Amino acid sequence: MEVNLFYFGAIVAIFGALYYLLTKKHGYFHDKPIPAMGAKPILGSIGDLMLQRVPFNTFLQAAYDKYSGVKVFGMFDLMTPTYVIRDPELIKQVGVKDFDHFVDHEQVFGNSSYDHPNLLTGKTLFSLTGSRWKTMRATLSPAFTGSKMRYMFELIVECIERAVKYYEEETKKKGAQVYEMKDVFSRFANDVIATCAFGLQVESSRDRDNEFFVNGSKMVDFGKPSFILRLMGHQLVPWLMAFFGWDVIDGQQNTYFKRLIMDAIKEREHRGIVRPDMINLLIQAKKGTLKHQQENEQVPEGFATVQESEVGKSTATTMMTDVEMVAQCLIFFLAGFDTVSTSLLYTSYELAVNPEVQKKLYDEIQNTRTALGGKPLTYDAVQKMKYMDMVISEVLRKWPPIASTDRVCTKNYVMDEGNGIKYTIEKGAALWFPTYALHHDPKYYPQPEKFDPERFSDERKGSINTGAYLPFGIGPRNCIGSRFALAEVKTILYYMLGSFSFERCSKTEVPPVMPKGFDVIPVNGMHIEFKPRPKG
Repeated sequence: MEVNLFYFGAIVAIFGALYYLLTKKHGYFHDKPIPAMGAKPILGSIGDLMLQRVPFNTFLQAAYDKYSGVKVFGMFDLMTPTYVIRDPELIKQVGVKDFDHFVDHEQVFGNSSYDHPNLLTGKTLFSLTGSRWKTMRATLSPAFTGSKMRYMFELIVECIERAVKYYEEETKKKGAQVYEMKDVFSRFANDVIATCAFGLQVESSRDRDNEFFVNGSKMVDFGKPSFILRLMGHQLVPWLMAFFGWDVIDGQQNTYFKRLIMDAIKEREHRGIVRPDMINLLIQAKKGTLKHQQENEQVPEGFATVQESEVGKSTATTMMTDVEMVAQCLIFFLAGFDTVSTSLLYTSYELAVNPEVQKKLYDEIQNTRTALGGKPLTYDAVQKMKYMDMVISEVLRKWPPIASTDRVCTKNYVMDEGNGIKYTIEKGAALWFPTYALHHDPKYYPQPEKFDPERFSDERKGSINTGAYLPFGIGPRNCIGSRFALAEVKTILYYMLGSFSFERCSKTEVPPVMPKGFDVIPVNGMHIEFKPRPKG
């Protein structure tokens, strides 16, 4: 009996200690003058999200609305105390002015301090921290200037023209056809990334099961349970994930892309091959010969394009390793494949349900075609298409590709909300900028559910608070590839709308039904009819 009581007491003590360890941070906000969401062991405040009971956008919007009277509220991202900043001015303050206190992202895709060769995502620009991030940003930044976009733009155009030709042939044989937009535009994005970042020519619309597309599709399946578990693992037990070499990406895709990139680099260095693409720019960066060039031409840039900070314009102090090169190609794929295809999915949807917007955009495309005199589209011509930019800017507002942006406090910071509320954000705490909720706040965007490109007209865009428009983030840690992504999206639209009108059909869901969890692709897909335009 005494033995049984001993074991019972030991078990109770173990579970009690475990419970304490898992919940000891839950009192973090008790001495802060801000409200906070409740928390549960391990899952924190985001249990419904991690268990895929609610869409990410819905989760964010509900929390944002619940605390409508405050500028900042607290929550727990799993076990990390997190400040959700609702106020655009405070977002600009911590994201730009006081950036040196909030340099890093949360380590959700891998901890950059671990050097296991299989942990590629932890070595990407997104995951790197501190001085390693600053050096990599300075190394890569010259690859994403306007001059380098012109350098690669011909590859983008050639790739897109081939893909559009496939759909022209299909509709010529069969008449107007209904397609699922995520599939269509994933294949466009796949082919552009293949040629611009990996030096490959694939035609995924024709060769539907090509190896590059199949592996890429598996890699960006962010809704699968194994992906969610790996995300949690890298946040909760990063040392264990590093010990076993478990990356966020499955081992098969990790090995495939690593081999693909290293073979391409070795082949080019051995044979002296020079091609106007990202691998060539990365080889230059590795050698230290990739530098910022003076941008002489004053070509207008899109509203959503983020500007490079002095961090990116500085001179890199160390050389890039081969593994780091592979990692950067990987993040180009992850960002370019999913973000571009998702943005185009919702663009096609909005154009189909707003035919007057589509007509106006088509007219601008025709005017640009006339001005080009039959020549292929150029980077500068894209930049001059004002209504195209208005449409894309509004798509990115209503359907931001990333629902929330994060930062990590890297040294203690005194937050002064300006209304008598002041407190310390301790090193290690996280910040969330709730992009989706800000983009749908009627305080900043009247009738936020209405698709209205005129918000971004010359007459009205000056009134938009940049702290409440965050499709590519904010400050020095913004998205380095915004120019590339916008140029790609606009070029695909230019050629597709030149050949087809996007039409609603019986399978077009209005509004689309959103999935539960982190995925942002409609549950039943997005089906749009491609109706060929008359030639002539």
